[in-house]
Amino acid sequence: MGINPDLVGRIYPAGESYQVGREKIREFAAATKASSPAHYDVESARKLGFNDVVAPPTFAIIVAQRADAQLIADPASGIDFSRVVHADQRFTHHRPIVAGDELLAELYVDSVREMGAGAMITTRAEITTVGGEKIATTVSSLLVRAED
Repeated sequence: MGINPDLVGRIYPAGESYQVGREKIREFAAATKASSPAHYDVESARKLGFNDVVAPPTFAIIVAQRADAQLIADPASGIDFSRVVHADQRFTHHRPIVAGDELLAELYVDSVREMGAGAMITTRAEITTVGGEKIATTVSSLLVRAED
């Protein structure tokens, strides 16, 4: 089964919310070698005007990939995850993510482009707080390689 071209325009609604915790931010910052004290120390973050520790910009990938998982798990998509190569990721931030945020992500399938026997799928995750405040927009391109 190939990639379903009818995916274009499909919207996967937000699933369970993601609670952003201080330790999650600290662990992510350490793993990505983000060195700002505002990622680790509440007082440092408050001196910069944040209520709590602030996440590195790429932290949004955690929430976005939870949304992407719905598409990949959808049997109608035709995606064999063992053949997926993450080709591109972009972030547009509307405001920083801070500890205490409770986030949701709705996923939009923006394009499916055939590439030889494979396909490039571009998705957009709109990340908001549970109250509807826009946090980030992520755009991801996945190359699904053809079967050998």
